[in-house]
Amino acid sequence: MSNRYYFGKLKMRFLGRIIIALLIGAGLCYAQKVEAQDYHGKKDDTFRGTKRSLEEEFDMLVQELFPVPDEDFNYEDIYESLFQLFMQPIDLNKADRNDLQELFILTKRQVNSFFDYREKHGKLLSIYELQAIPEWDYITIQRLLNFVKVRQSDFAEDNRSLFKRIVEEKNRYIMTRYSRVLEPRRGYLIQEGDTTASGAERSRYLGSPDGIYTRIRTSHVNDFSLGITVEKDPGEQIIWDPDTYRYGMDFISAHAVFYNKGKFKSIAIGDYQIQIGQGLLLAGGFAVGKGGETINTVRRSTTGIRPYTSVLETNFLRGGAATYELNKNIDITAFVSRVREDANIRQRLDTLADGFEEFASSIIPTGFHRTQNEINNKNQLLRHDAGAHIMWHTDNNRSEIGLTFIGSRYSTPLQRNPNKYNQFEFRGTENYNIGLHFNHTWRNINFFGEAARSKSGGIGAVGGLIAALARELEMSLLFRRYDRNFHSFYGNPFAEGTRPINENGIYWGIKYSPTRRLIFSAYFDRFSFPWLRFLVDAPSAGYEYLARVTYRPSRKVRMFAQMREEVRERNWRPDEGQPMNSVIPYRRRNYQMVASFQAERIISLQSRFQFSSYQIAGVTTRGYAIAQDANFDFNKFRLSTRFALFQTDDFENRQYVYERDVLYYFFIPALNGEGFRNFYMIQFRPTRTIDIWIKYAFTYYLRQDTIGSGLDLIEGNRRTDVRAQVRYKF
Repeated sequence: MSNRYYFGKLKMRFLGRIIIALLIGAGLCYAQKVEAQDYHGKKDDTFRGTKRSLEEEFDMLVQELFPVPDEDFNYEDIYESLFQLFMQPIDLNKADRNDLQELFILTKRQVNSFFDYREKHGKLLSIYELQAIPEWDYITIQRLLNFVKVRQSDFAEDNRSLFKRIVEEKNRYIMTRYSRVLEPRRGYLIQEGDTTASGAERSRYLGSPDGIYTRIRTSHVNDFSLGITVEKDPGEQIIWDPDTYRYGMDFISAHAVFYNKGKFKSIAIGDYQIQIGQGLLLAGGFAVGKGGETINTVRRSTTGIRPYTSVLETNFLRGGAATYELNKNIDITAFVSRVREDANIRQRLDTLADGFEEFASSIIPTGFHRTQNEINNKNQLLRHDAGAHIMWHTDNNRSEIGLTFIGSRYSTPLQRNPNKYNQFEFRGTENYNIGLHFNHTWRNINFFGEAARSKSGGIGAVGGLIAALARELEMSLLFRRYDRNFHSFYGNPFAEGTRPINENGIYWGIKYSPTRRLIFSAYFDRFSFPWLRFLVDAPSAGYEYLARVTYRPSRKVRMFAQMREEVRERNWRPDEGQPMNSVIPYRRRNYQMVASFQAERIISLQSRFQFSSYQIAGVTTRGYAIAQDANFDFNKFRLSTRFALFQTDDFENRQYVYERDVLYYFFIPALNGEGFRNFYMIQFRPTRTIDIWIKYAFTYYLRQDTIGSGLDLIEGNRRTDVRAQVRYKF
């Protein structure tokens, strides 16, 4: 029996099982007993035995919030920033509007209703009191239970010294993660002095294929956070070599952040991030963008200084920062930073000085230091940053206005390799930005915006509103304009591109909930790029829209179906002999169907089917993926599994399927070609202080003799990944 025949039978059999699972899930939905619509005063029915595990509720929220990726992008920092919000539940008696809006669960009407209730009745006495808040329904409360708490005692009553609170804090742990691809890759097989290897292959990986990550952290909400993180990527060495800025592990990050110390609302030393306004100048790492949540993710919140705990080796600040409360309505933030970045340093003849001048032709954000070439680029560019922010806000935080100034200086001039599309990119050694942001809530409408100007004269501006038009209907609207010469080094506002530059757009989102169990959401985003872009040799434009329906018939069943279409333009050269490219539109469509079911507290199932198509110049290619998850929870022991089939005509139809992984690790594999992927992950707790995760995953490709390319090429058609993690709470 041929592989193709066998795989075809396997696909049909598995597809049939998926369809049956979806039909059974739908039947279970309708078979569920309809809970009462009024839950006030029924705390036993609402809270007893209904909390999902934190991991499961968080996985569901991630699938709702995160966009459909259309390029290989590392979402780990975004994921971790979101997860940090949920590791330590928010105290509802101390929460402000930004705290609740950061959860992306509550509507504007529900946020207003909560603060109106708290202002009228005082502090909450119990978590059960949430049932009495107008506009808060059963499903909303269920989704919040893992992420909020009600604490009656005031933190100010704790008279222990800061040192004693740190030493006696219960939320402290050390965590170590190990990962490896079992199959040998070409970069590890090339021996030193091998002259048969050509080009980039001559630069072999100098380190082992092991990935090692360790974190030590202790923290308490609104009091302090102390931590250190070290990491070695696969292929990197563990070596002490100050000449190449390597001190044992390849990346080392540490922070100490303190909150509410007298007039100081926050003080940070070490690595940190700052989130201000709409993230046009300072974005603190968490910015979801366009996804299944079409309303709440449009707006950013001013959360100020926060610790940097990721291992992405770029876009963070290193030094010191503090926020001082001048009075109850005015806060002042100041910061300084000194960060080294990877860059390609070159020399050119300076005719005026009769010598050579150094310049940086590019900044390298990957963070990899595996080959000698990558090591030579490590930390070659030094950047100094300093800035200040002053913000006025009302007592109830319904309104805020802030002014921001940032100045940056490079140790070596940045002169990018000249191309048509990058003529307006930043060049030189110095840049500064000045910006203004605002936020105002009027009734059930929230207005927000931010505008800034860089040294080049380029302007960046983003603004919009979120409105609760009725209890069942919400709407969001956002405008943006980023000039082609607007330069913001730490900005990450709402945008179609990866940076706020050379883009105009308007976004409209809507969410309609005719019942508490049924939600319709959609958005339409129209954008244009006034100047050339990478692989687009002319001004271009496009649009994107998404439609999604979510059905929650009970606390155990959840289903959604989603369709997304994107139309953009790119270079096209049908004949390789043509001297010039044509710029033509392409159309990409993605479809998803997901059904999840929790059988009591032991087993939960999720079935997923997704399909895509890519059309350009009249030619259409397609791809699909089918996945079945089964998760078993036996209190101290958990088992998560998946079996997935995929088939794509080309790389443009690669299938991104979110996958459960070890704690703090976010993974969306890109499935391309034809084959299947399995994973098995166990989590167990041998003692009250130790948690262990072990994951084994493999991807098998049909009709392929190799996987990957360059130094990452694997000879064969199977790739096996293993990951193990241990967390010890001390």
